[in-house]
Amino acid sequence: CAVGPDFQKPENQLPTTWQDSVQSGATLQGKVDSQWWQQLGDTQLTSLVERAANANFDVRTASNRLEQSRLLRQVTGSEQLPGISANGAYKRARNSSMGVLDESNLNGKAPFELWSSTIDASWEVDLWGHVRRSIEAADAEVDLTQAQRDGVLLSIAAETATDYIRLRGVQAKLAVAKQNLEIARQSSQLTKARFENGVTTNLDTSNSAAQVATIEAVLPVLDAQKDRLINALSYLLGEAPRTLHAELIEPKAIPNPAPDVPVGLPSELAQRRPDIRQSEAALHRATAAIGIAKADFYPRVSLGASMGFQALDGSNLGAWNSREWSYGPSLYLPVFQGGRLTGTLELRKRQEQEAALNYQHVVLGAWHEVDNAMTDYAAEKKHHSALEEAVHQNNIALSTARDRYAQGAVDFINVLNVQRSLLATQSDLVDSATEAALDRVRLYRALGGGWTKS
Repeated sequence: CAVGPDFQKPENQLPTTWQDSVQSGATLQGKVDSQWWQQLGDTQLTSLVERAANANFDVRTASNRLEQSRLLRQVTGSEQLPGISANGAYKRARNSSMGVLDESNLNGKAPFELWSSTIDASWEVDLWGHVRRSIEAADAEVDLTQAQRDGVLLSIAAETATDYIRLRGVQAKLAVAKQNLEIARQSSQLTKARFENGVTTNLDTSNSAAQVATIEAVLPVLDAQKDRLINALSYLLGEAPRTLHAELIEPKAIPNPAPDVPVGLPSELAQRRPDIRQSEAALHRATAAIGIAKADFYPRVSLGASMGFQALDGSNLGAWNSREWSYGPSLYLPVFQGGRLTGTLELRKRQEQEAALNYQHVVLGAWHEVDNAMTDYAAEKKHHSALEEAVHQNNIALSTARDRYAQGAVDFINVLNVQRSLLATQSDLVDSATEAALDRVRLYRALGGGWTKS
């Protein structure tokens, strides 16, 4: 028998469906893609994520810890099997003639040689499940480190996708700024021409020049953000600064995946999210530790045997008369431990209670995270659609204002205001496109999409 409680999978508080959280068709029932980054539709991003999974130092460290836990499981499992060892020895010695023991029977009058060889075997009879519970705890530790590794992989994939999307967003804002800078320079040339012809005052030329300088001031800030994001991606891939500069410097569109996201069933979240699997494994390990602590209260029985040869002359070492052997059980019984065993058992019970509370906490946090991610993704879609219309209308307004200014029908301040509004809405539209893609990444991360077990 194995003393102590048997582990039961904990019940979680997840709903039966996400339907109440699905808004505006943002999500659909279906299987969550384990390699979700491919759904972002950018082959360069896919390449970066897969390279980071192999080269990132955090991933490599987590993989090393997983291998350590597997080796520890191997060591723990070996306790179920008998231990067999072989020994050989030779010594030349001389005993005291005044001593109480002289194995040579020479009374200490001369030196002697002693040859010996033995094979020893021992095995603990696992009556109360001490070894079995230890193996169970080691298996749970493997599951825990596996979940930790999966969590690191998911985190690195999400960080890589996040930095890549932000990079493309910054490059898009640079393009918008340069486009508006060209428009501002054209407006500045127009005001100068009208000033030279006496049609307007230097107020218009100063305002237009200030607008040009304002937009120019944004460019170095955006360039610095771009370089930092390229360096961040290089770091995630375990590379030196600027290693990916040539690969990523060419602007590309912000990833724009299809709007629908398969989210799967809530019950699948507990098997997919690494943090939930990690907390479940920690609870399993704590439960097994109670069994180990209880088994320490009971006797431990070991069986041992030894067979070998011993001789004072090496030529007689293998002779039948030089044989020696022994066998028999040994018993260990804890009689008085000063409260150590009782204290240890109570400690393990409290640790299991803590692990159970932590599991409930993690599951509830995951539910909130998924719900918030769905809400943010649906809201950003509406935000982006409204900004597209605002940019469209501002383009029309700017074209009309410039034509009417050239005709002398409106003041330049009207042109300036419309141009500022266009720049602001274009910049907001880029930010919204970036945020929508980032919300997609956050949703996949909340759903636990990531690498399969290995």
